[in-house]
Amino acid sequence: MYANIIIDITHEKLDRIFQYSVPPELEGTLRTGMEVIVPFGRGNKETKGYVVGLCDRADYDADKIKSVAGVSEDGVAIEAQLVALAAWMKESYGGTMIQALKTVLPVKRRENEKEKRTIRLLLNEEEGRKQLEIYLNKNQRARARLLAALLDDPVLEYGLVRKHLSITAPVIRALEEQGVLTIESERVFRSPRIAEGERMKQLSYTEEQQNVIHTFSRDYEAGERNTYLVHGVTGSGKTEVYMEMIARVVERGRQAIVLIPEISLTYQTVMRFYRRFGDRVSIMNSRMSAGERYDQMQRAKCGDVDVMIGPRSALFTPFPDLGLIVIDEEHEPTYKSEQTPRYHARETAIHRAELSGASVVLGSATPSLEAYYRAEMGEYKLLELKNRAQRQCMPEVYTVDMRRELSGGNRSILSDRLRELMSDRLAKGQQTMLFLNRRGYAGFVSCRSCGYVEKCPHCDVALSAHKNGKLVCHYCGYEKPMVSVCPVCGFPHMGGFRAGTQQVEDLVKKVFPGARVLRMDMDTTKNKDGYEKILAAFANEEADILVGTQMIVKGHDFPNVTLVGVLAADMSLYADDYRAGERTFQLLTQAVGRAGRGREKGEAVIQTYSPEHYSIEAAVRQDYEGFYRKEIGYRELMGYPPVRELLAVLITGADEELLETAADYLKKYAERMDKNHLLTVIGPASPSVGKVNDIYRKILYLKCEEYGMLIKAKDRLEQYIEVNSGFDSLRVQFDFNPMNIF
Repeated sequence: MYANIIIDITHEKLDRIFQYSVPPELEGTLRTGMEVIVPFGRGNKETKGYVVGLCDRADYDADKIKSVAGVSEDGVAIEAQLVALAAWMKESYGGTMIQALKTVLPVKRRENEKEKRTIRLLLNEEEGRKQLEIYLNKNQRARARLLAALLDDPVLEYGLVRKHLSITAPVIRALEEQGVLTIESERVFRSPRIAEGERMKQLSYTEEQQNVIHTFSRDYEAGERNTYLVHGVTGSGKTEVYMEMIARVVERGRQAIVLIPEISLTYQTVMRFYRRFGDRVSIMNSRMSAGERYDQMQRAKCGDVDVMIGPRSALFTPFPDLGLIVIDEEHEPTYKSEQTPRYHARETAIHRAELSGASVVLGSATPSLEAYYRAEMGEYKLLELKNRAQRQCMPEVYTVDMRRELSGGNRSILSDRLRELMSDRLAKGQQTMLFLNRRGYAGFVSCRSCGYVEKCPHCDVALSAHKNGKLVCHYCGYEKPMVSVCPVCGFPHMGGFRAGTQQVEDLVKKVFPGARVLRMDMDTTKNKDGYEKILAAFANEEADILVGTQMIVKGHDFPNVTLVGVLAADMSLYADDYRAGERTFQLLTQAVGRAGRGREKGEAVIQTYSPEHYSIEAAVRQDYEGFYRKEIGYRELMGYPPVRELLAVLITGADEELLETAADYLKKYAERMDKNHLLTVIGPASPSVGKVNDIYRKILYLKCEEYGMLIKAKDRLEQYIEVNSGFDSLRVQFDFNPMNIF
């Protein structure tokens, strides 16, 4: 038996795994993640390492392989737990162990530690005065200047001495060597700036909130570690519930991780946690420096922090006694990594919780079908918040059929109903949000008269328009010529929606010349603080109307917003993705939920060419249960997740002919190895973008009822690729239950 061991897990490169033999007394004892002692280097110095894999075959000359000396007696270090998690990720999502380790180990890139250095005088005043006379007599002015300053103030900051007294490092060192002074260093952690705020007052909870908190606490005290799905309508107070759960875990001396989509990681959200937990909270975000991130991870490891808030990467915070992981807005696709290993934070969090003895809380107003399906199957415990925390009414929602607007002569982006309600809000001094639904747009073609959309007859997804005049399915490769006349009603103009946020902003300013308008999209939030500045300005009521893409509907709470307008609801509805209906329902429900969160009742207008579509009808009624029943029926019919599991295999290469041959070989091999006919193999087809930087792309899909079967299929395909030299110039990537089309 042999053990693959990583030695230095703090090194930035982290690119070597060493193999050791397992002595007979440790066989059956060693397992992945364990901390061991091994002889390392020419001097065979005893060094700590971590087992990242076990095998029964030597990769090198067996006579030259050293033996594991023993298991570390320091107990299970947090690194050992994270190494075990990395091994699980490699097995479950593909890629190499090194890639998994680099994802999981937050210490992978060691930044220069920031130190606070001080200079302390060692002499008493009499000794100091005598030494000062010596320096002055010898004309050693710099030494005299430093000693004189220390006689006035026996402790000085190193940086101030260098800067304001113009003292060089050699001078300071010389006095240190003479025993005049000592240099003291203290580690200082770089922290992101969080403004001071009042501590949160004691909250009173609604009966629903109390029931959710009680259920969690009762289970936790009984030693039950479950995965909970908190399904709460927009404005139901899910964040307050999370904070109470966290407080009860922290009281037991354990720590908590709170995952929030980057787009929702706002000042407003962070301050709520800061007011509750003070400086025992730390945050992670993409705008922090590498040094700040490194320091926050070290603070967590040392026990200086109880709660870490951040996006997907915060999941790997090295807390020594993790007790709870909360994933807010768990339906968000950003929780799925787009880089190898392509892990999903939800499943990875649940596995980390199992290793740590922690609970997991998933929360959303519009849970992913995967989460709700598992709750129905009994894998998760469903907890519901059906009412808003302040008992406000849910917004009244109107659907506007844009086909009728067109036939009535209105060719504007704004319907007559929306324009009328916007005028009313401006007159009352209330605010409006206009959400342009551009997410998932992939060139679908629809009729502007009857709403007909060209769809694939085999995959139930919209066909995408390509520049070569073809409509193509990116799942199975089906294609047909572009159509210009609607086959249903004969309308002569089939096409796509082309307006952007800037055009909407210009139109709103033209229609309402006195209105103060803000726009939030990728262009206006490019600068570091652009996002926060726009949100702060709108929260301070410095604008009447906010125009934006999906980033404006993510968890924001603006009490004076009483109207939300959704422009082009169909944009995400007909993306070439089997999740299009789910994403549309989620976006519309989240958007509508921004209205009426204050004292005034809210209204929302959804503009669409498909008012009869089940996802739009359900969003109008704010009916998640009704939407779920319809959507899960279609998933069962078509064999898509969560009813069946899906594995995407992306093959890329510079030689188009070789790529097509290799993709066909992979398909045939996948079909050959499936002796019990448990797999469905689809493709190969070209993805939505068939070539990037002269690299061609092909994709295969494998469907199966059991996730474990797909892992085995992935392993077999990896072995097949490894032994066939034809794949040497190609790259093959695996993605389980992908959130986005490649």
